[in-house]
Parts: sequence; structure tokens; C-alpha cells
Amino acid sequence: MGLSAEQTLPHTVIAGGVMKAPQRIDLNREQADALLKRVKIGCLQDGDYEIIKAMVETIELLNQCVDEKATSIRRLLRMLFGPRTEKLKNVIKDKETSDSAKSSQENTTDKSNKPKPKGHGRNAAADYTAAEQIKVDHASLKPKDNCPGCLKGILYEMKLPKVVVRITGKAPIGAKVYQMQKLRCNLCGEIFIADTPAGIGEEKYDAASAAMIALLKYGSGMPFYRLEQLQGSCGIPLAASTQWEIAEQMANQIYPVYPELIRQAAQGDVVYNDDTTMKILALMQNNDRQDQSERKGIFTTGIVSTLNDQKIALFYTGRKHAGENMADLLQQRQSDRSPPIQMCDALSRNTSEAFKRILANCLAHGRRKFVEVAPNFPEQCRFVIETLAEVYKNDEIAKEQNMTADERLHFHQSKSGPLMEDLKIWLNYQLDQKKVEPNSGLGQAISYMLNHWQPLTLFLRVPKAPLDNNICERALKKAILHRKNSMFYKTENGARVGDLFMSLIHTCNLAGVNPFDYLTALQQHASELSERPDRWMPWNYTTASSQIEPS
Repeated sequence: MGLSAEQTLPHTVIAGGVMKAPQRIDLNREQADALLKRVKIGCLQDGDYEIIKAMVETIELLNQCVDEKATSIRRLLRMLFGPRTEKLKNVIKDKETSDSAKSSQENTTDKSNKPKPKGHGRNAAADYTAAEQIKVDHASLKPKDNCPGCLKGILYEMKLPKVVVRITGKAPIGAKVYQMQKLRCNLCGEIFIADTPAGIGEEKYDAASAAMIALLKYGSGMPFYRLEQLQGSCGIPLAASTQWEIAEQMANQIYPVYPELIRQAAQGDVVYNDDTTMKILALMQNNDRQDQSERKGIFTTGIVSTLNDQKIALFYTGRKHAGENMADLLQQRQSDRSPPIQMCDALSRNTSEAFKRILANCLAHGRRKFVEVAPNFPEQCRFVIETLAEVYKNDEIAKEQNMTADERLHFHQSKSGPLMEDLKIWLNYQLDQKKVEPNSGLGQAISYMLNHWQPLTLFLRVPKAPLDNNICERALKKAILHRKNSMFYKTENGARVGDLFMSLIHTCNLAGVNPFDYLTALQQHASELSERPDRWMPWNYTTASSQIEPS
């Protein structure tokens, strides 16, 4: 019987390094039983030590392999079915998360038992910003009338009316059929046709229908064929090919706003970036004809730029990685502006030496590595996750109190600085004192944190430096949604159209602007847009629209 994994795992690869296989010692069942008897009575022979050492090392190796495989399986499941919540109470389920969590739970018990107030479901009436507002006056009473109840008082109108919300349903794309009456003279045969109603243009599809198609496709990830099926079942046929023609025409019409969006994004104080895989069939067909040294992968890069209170989202789909697209973007940065803070994960493809920046790495990525191995190392991971939770809590406090960039920096230095210093000491102690195997999942998570400690803790040294890249990862979900539902772009032009619409739609989302209204307005004012695209950003287009005199 072989007691080492040498035959099956001669060069066992553990992420982050290759672990040497233990010495192989052949031992049959009888010899193994004899060894156990000698261990039991404490009478070991020469050579027993080497056998036991090989057994221990083999068990250690196999345990690490099992842990690594389990972590890989969890990672693959998350890629296939989406991430599960990473809250500590769900990551480590064998014990209570902490004493504070217990007390917090006890304090909230009474609150949770209280009946929930009645309302409009999960959304308040004020959340329906695009709803038609209809004022309903009292049928028999008006302000300043005598009170019919007490017969003495005078009625006055209250500031807050009673509100009733009613949701109405309709097909995404509607249609009207105008039947212009035709009259024919029975004597001369001349035909007279009623005039088309005022406001009815010559185009079959109006600006609102085009905006809705773009929003459903590139904002909600609905493929053209699926919208075709939906519209057909609602009695308003809309061919998938027609939808693409409408979207492409609209993209060309409103395109001038896109370079301006890019120009403004290049001036950002903080720029986030990341990428995900994508498919462009036209490019994939050329992969076999490409040189081996040429890149064959296709990616969608997501970039979110923040400047003062404005956030801009950009998408780029093609052969380039996120760092290369970032370099192209920052070529438009004004020379007198200081280098931006770049937030990304620690992958080399997200950065480039072609531009100057202050690098910050995503703390959430570092935390996630501990989340992935928490089932195998619950207590160690608990300490790390709870420490980072306190840091994030401090950041929330800074946001709630509307601290300036400098105030936030000083607050983190005083509150989060000691926490991160204690964490660093603990991380180093685990490796220095050999409390953890460096090649284990926990060892790799610790090494990642320590190797990227400076960019991971930039928020302790530089104003405005964020903690994580979550805002960009949320933006990239639009590209991932498109990939899951539509699966691919057919051509590079299709990818260009998709990048434009996803950039505009998600920028609207970040600005709290209705993307449907915005895309509709851009089409209606295409001529004005081409002259001054800077006046037609999501956050200022309503002002530009109001200043145009109706023709």
C-alpha cells in the first residue's frame, strides 16, 4: 500500500505554487497494522519515523488538495449561478458571528415583531417619478367652506393629500392605426382624403418607440427575438430585423453625445475599471486565421469615472483589455489635471504603464478570497471579515455625515487605520509563525492581502480614494446580462451600438435620470445635439430642452 500521493500527484499544484509530494514508502496492510501496534505500545523501530512522517505529509497534502478543489467548485458555482450573499452570517454558519451580532439581534427582536405599516407595497408613492400625477378635488367641498361636521370651523387644504397608486399595464411598444376617410365623386370620380391629424410625422416609428427598443435591449438585456415574440403576442408585430435597424439608425443619430461623454469621463478624479468576456461572431470567425501571437479573446471593458458629483459609465467591446482601454481614455485628459486615482482589482491586464495614475486595489476582492475559504477556516476568516466590516461601517458613517474628502481621510486614519494595522500584524503573524500553510487557501488569501497592501489601503493616505471597485462591477452586470440573454454580438458595428447605448443608459442610472426620457429627447433634438453635445448630458439635457422655442 502506497502511503503518499506521489504516484497520482507527483507535482501537486496548489494555486500560488507547487507543493512537493511526500517521500513514497510502500507499506502493505499487515505492515501498517504492525506499525500501529508499535505506536500504541510506544516501542518504535528504526525507520518508523520516516514512515509516519510520510503518512502525515500525505494527509496534509490530500487535505490541501480537497480544500483547494472545494474552493474551486464553489467559485465555479458562483460563476454559473451568480454570487450568493457574502454577509458574514451566511459565510460562516456554524457559530454566531459575534457577541455584538447577538446583542444587536436581541435589541431588534421587539422591533421585528411590530406589525408593518400599510402602504403601496415595497415602493412609496414618491418613488413613481414617471407616473402621471392627477389631482382629485373634493366633490362637494373646497377650501374656506364652513365645516359640515362641527358647523363652526373653516376648511383649509392640507399639504399632504391622500395618495392612491394604480398600476396600469400595456405592451412595451404601442401602435395607433389612423383611418383617413376617403370620399369619391360618383360623377367625376375625384377622390378626397381626410387630412392626417396634426403632430403625426411621416416616420412609422417615433422617437419614443426607438428609445423603448434600445432600453429593453441594452438596458434590460432583452434580445430582439424575445421582444418580437412579446410584441406579436400583444398584437403589435415588430420584427427583430426591424428593431436592429431602428436601434442602429438611432445610434447614428445621437452619436455626437458619446465622444463628449468620453471626453468628460477622461477628466475624472477617480476612475474605476474592469472587464468581462464577450463574443463577437465576426471576430471569432477570424481567430483561426490570426497569428498565434495575436490576442484571440474578446472582452467588454467597463469604466466608471467620477468627477465632483457626476458619474459617467463607459463600455468598450473588442480585443483590448481594461488597462488598454483606460489608456486610450486618458489620452483625452487635460494636461493640466493631476493623475487620477485608478481603482481596479490586482490583475495586471487592468493597468497600463501608458498613463500616470495613483493605483488603488479593490478591498472587496481581498475580502472575497477569505469568503471563498471560510468553510475550511471559519475562525481565521471570521477575524478578517469582521475587521473589514468595521472599516466599511466607518466608510458608511463618512457618507451619511457628508464628510468632505479631507474629513473622510482623517476619519479613516483615526478609526480604520488602527484596525488595518492590527489586521496586517495578524496576517504577517500567521505566515511568520507558520500558523497556516502558505499554499493553502487561507495562505493564498493572506499572501494576496499582504502583496497588495499599499494599493488596498490607499484610502488611508489619499483623499477620495475608494475602498472597492463595486460601482464598476455593478456597471459590468449590464454587459453580463447581455451576454447571458443575447449571447453575442454579430458584428463589431453591433458591439459599437451596444457600447453606446449601455454607456448612455447606465450613466442615466447613476445620475438618477430616466433613460427612456433621455433617449427620446436626444432624438427629438438631434440637430441641437450635434452643435453643442456638452449641453445634452443626462444631468443637464432638460435645461437645454426648455430653452428651445417650439416651432
